[in-house]
Amino acid sequence: MILVFRLGFLAFLLLLWALAAQQMGGNVVPSPKATYLAAGRMLGEGRLIRALGDSLTVFLSGYALAIAVGVPMGILMGGFRVLGKTLEVYVYALAATPRVAFIPLIIVMLGLGVEAKMFIVFLGALMPVLINTYAGVLAADDELIEMAQSVGAGRMRVFRRIVLPGAVPFVIVGMRLGATIGLINTVVAELYTSVKGLGGLLAIYGNTFRMAEYFVVVLMLSLIGVVVTESLRYLEQRASRWRIVK
Repeated sequence: MILVFRLGFLAFLLLLWALAAQQMGGNVVPSPKATYLAAGRMLGEGRLIRALGDSLTVFLSGYALAIAVGVPMGILMGGFRVLGKTLEVYVYALAATPRVAFIPLIIVMLGLGVEAKMFIVFLGALMPVLINTYAGVLAADDELIEMAQSVGAGRMRVFRRIVLPGAVPFVIVGMRLGATIGLINTVVAELYTSVKGLGGLLAIYGNTFRMAEYFVVVLMLSLIGVVVTESLRYLEQRASRWRIVK
């Protein structure tokens, strides 16, 4: 039923898009047909696939690194309260600082290559993953912990059996937020460094007012975001069932 509603809303959006293109003109808002034809040309030339590969390499590498660092660090901060209280003010300060402010420094340190782009994505995705993991560990059920300790469960067993499973939904929410910000930072990184990938195509087509091709790139970025977030939503549902079984 939800799928039917989603398809119906998609049809409504396409209708609005077509009406907007008719009213404003194709030079401002291209029609769905013109965008479809532009996508076919870009795919035939191989330009879209190359740009997609470049962007996915940067995004997935930086995002994976953010998870690899953020989850263990969040667990450590939540598991050792003194460490967490010591570091949290600095973590929140970094989270509140716009990542764009670090881009000139990153370029000076790492240049304009893939490494700089990956680090920009890493900075964007890290904070949501870290903060949500930290919050998930802190949100452990105190009553369950007391019950487990009353029957002789040691600290590590309590941590493995109660604290970590309880933190899983928080971690996945952080991963979903991190994926969204990481994808945005991918485009920002490609605009500020070497003009490649989907961000590079946005700059080229936007500057030359080739709006049909521009819309193709925007829709491709939206599709990547949907695929990543829906995959993580599925993982969250699987993890929730696992917790119930456990």
